[in-house]
This record gives sequence, structure tokens and C-alpha cells, in this order.
Amino acid sequence: MKVLIDACVLFPTVMREVVLGAASAGLFTPLWSDRILEEWARAAAKLGPGQEDLARAEVAQLRQDWPKAAVQPRAGDLSRLWLPDANDVHVLAAAIAGSADVLLTMNVKDFPRATLAEEGLRLAVPDLFVMECWAANEPAMIRIGQGVQATAERLSGEVWPIRKLMKKARLPRYGKALEAAGLS
Repeated sequence: MKVLIDACVLFPTVMREVVLGAASAGLFTPLWSDRILEEWARAAAKLGPGQEDLARAEVAQLRQDWPKAAVQPRAGDLSRLWLPDANDVHVLAAAIAGSADVLLTMNVKDFPRATLAEEGLRLAVPDLFVMECWAANEPAMIRIGQGVQATAERLSGEVWPIRKLMKKARLPRYGKALEAAGLS
């Protein structure tokens, strides 16, 4: 299954690490465009000095780890498609160019399901998509949660209860499942 990942899913660190952890576990093939990666870097710049540089380093690592993930929207798709927010047309066009099965985004209102269905795409939000990954490979998703929690604690110097961490990352169902699986 190929999944086009929108910038709003790549930018929050914990969400990105969980989603890409699932991809690393072989649960799907990730896709994005150069413009999506650029949106991530520009959004990070708003967090303060040095944040854009950090994001660009993370983008470079992503490109290295997933060299076949970048797809380029076709001009014909960019000109024929319509969405409520014209700034999102490139995301849909990239999904089409990459022959994606799923468009993963937090911006559900900007991607009408009927429009996506016409293009053979399913719309998914991260928390529900991650739970689909959980259903496909629970042990891998538990390991991913453990790793993300350990990294968050190491980087922040704080203890992060798994449910609280995932709720903050807008993955509450995943956090609840991890807690029920014995993570604290």
C-alpha cells in the first residue's frame, strides 16, 4: 500500500516518527513531494531560531532513508484538479503521480472524500491510520511506541507517560492501545 503523507503529518515530530516507524516496519510505502517537504521546513521556521535548519537536516535524512519516496506532481493534474483550498492541490496531484492508495493528512476538510474517491484514493487521519497499522502488526507498533517514548524522554529530559505523549501528538487511540498493551 502506498501512502502520500501530507506536511501536517510530517511536521510534528512524534507523529512523524510513529508513522514512519510503521513504514519502516513494512506496513506501507511512504510518499511525499519536494513541496511537501519544503512546507515542513518552512513551518518549523516559525518555531524560532535554528528550527528551520533542524527541520532541513531531518528532511535530508528522510530523503536519504527513503530515496524513492519523492514524487513529482504532473502539470496536467495540477491544472485539472480542484480542492476547497487551492494550496492543497499539489498534495492531491502528488498522490496521483505516486499512484498512492491513501492520502494521510490532518486536514480532512480540505480533501473531499468524493474528490479523492474519483482519483482512486482513500483519505485517512493519522490516529486511525496508525490503528490500522496496529491491527496489521501489533508487536511492531508496540516497539515503535516504545522507541518513540524513549527518544522523547531522552531529548526532553522528562518522563513521558505513553498515553499523555501520544495524546499530545494527536494519536490518542494509539496511546490508549499502547497503555493497554502494558506501556506506561
